[in-house]
Amino acid sequence: MQFRFKTHHLELLYTKRKGARKYPAGVVAAFFEVIAVIESAPDQRELRAFKSMHLEQLKGGRRGVCSLRLNDQYRLTLVFEEEPGSASATILDIEDYH
Repeated sequence: MQFRFKTHHLELLYTKRKGARKYPAGVVAAFFEVIAVIESAPDQRELRAFKSMHLEQLKGGRRGVCSLRLNDQYRLTLVFEEEPGSASATILDIEDYH
């Protein structure tokens, strides 16, 4: 699946590891693992098969936004765009859920 980042700071974290100090070390490692899974998945159905990531649709004012678990406290939020023949995701943010 193709992906892009909504914010420049996440793109810098992915490409140059800039801003990694903002998050606990385990969160940054999990971020790279989850991005690798997103990149290898053909669509979001494949991501649902990874039960440990707990792919969830958010509710309320954040309809259409999904989250993937990075650890017990942090989640990666994203939006899926599926068009005929291709699937992509926009990575929104790393959020502290506590």
